[in-house]
Amino acid sequence: MSYKEKQTIVSILSGLLLLVIYSFYAFSKVQSGVAAPDDMKYWATVILTFIVIGIVATIIIQIIFHILLSISIAVKGEVQKEIQKNILKHETQNGNDPCNEQDIEKTIALEMVEDEMDKLIELKAMRVGFAIAGIGFVLSLISLVLEYSPAVMLNIAFFSFSIGSMIEGIVKLFYYKRGIQNG
Repeated sequence: MSYKEKQTIVSILSGLLLLVIYSFYAFSKVQSGVAAPDDMKYWATVILTFIVIGIVATIIIQIIFHILLSISIAVKGEVQKEIQKNILKHETQNGNDPCNEQDIEKTIALEMVEDEMDKLIELKAMRVGFAIAGIGFVLSLISLVLEYSPAVMLNIAFFSFSIGSMIEGIVKLFYYKRGIQNG
C-alpha cells in the first residue's frame, strides 16, 4: 500500500470519528434538554468548535502518522538487514546501515513524491467531494424553504461537507486501486 493510500485511510477514519463524536455530543445535548433544537447560537458554537477540533486533530493525527511511518520504515530496514545478513552470511555491502536517519528520510521523501497520476486522482476525487458538498448545501437550503429549523439547515450543511470529504477519500482509494483511464 502506498503512502498516499495510507494517508487517505487515516484521513477518512479521523473524519468519520469526528463526525460520530459530533453526532453523539450535539444530539445528546438536545435529548437531555441542555440545548434547544432551534437555538442557533448553540448549533453555530458547536459546529465551529468541532471544525477547530477537526483541524487540530487532523494536524496531530498526521504528525503521529508520519512518526509511525518513519518507525515502520526503520523496522522494515532492520528486518531486511537481518535477512540479508542471514542469507548472505555477511554484513551489508560497505558497512552501510539501511536504518540510518538519512535513509529513512530518503524513503519517506520518495514515497511522498506526487506525480501526474496523483494529481489527476486528487482532481477527480475533489470533483466528487465538491459535488456531494454542493448537493448537501442545496438540500440544506431546501430544508429552509420547507420551513424546517435553521439548525437543521446547519446540520445538513455540516454533515454534507464532512461526508463529501470522506467520500473524496474513498474515491481516491478507488482510483489508486483501479487506476485512471484517459478520456
